[in-house]
Amino acid sequence: MIARSAILPALALSAMTAGVAVAQATAPTTGGPEGAPTAQATTPTVPDTTAAYESARNQLGVLTYCQDKGFIDGKAVETQVKLLAMIPPGDTAAGDAAETKGKTGTVSAMGVERSLSEAATEQKTTEDALCRQMDTLLHQLAAQIPS
Repeated sequence: MIARSAILPALALSAMTAGVAVAQATAPTTGGPEGAPTAQATTPTVPDTTAAYESARNQLGVLTYCQDKGFIDGKAVETQVKLLAMIPPGDTAAGDAAETKGKTGTVSAMGVERSLSEAATEQKTTEDALCRQMDTLLHQLAAQIPS
């Protein structure tokens, strides 16, 4: 069973890795003069651009599915296309396959595939509600990206 908390972040993966700058964090530690904090550099995590590309393409397909069903308007699809342009292109054939799965209502991300209808049933909700949640989440993430 995929919990709602697993579906939404999986779909948001592409938006989060689509050029949203993640600042390299530094953790203060003691050890400077007289216990003053010093910066401890962290190693930046390199996102898997192949997975991000395929996830973004799947998300585009899922959003298209939601739009075709009349659950959301076209704005989310337009936003996803813009976000997709920020990701380094991956294997086009794999991206096409991922998007096609999405257009059938199948979420494919992080090694998990699940139809929206199955997830909705398990969560005692509807596809419409899941689509609206994805739409809202995408718009929130897009608002964080500088234009």
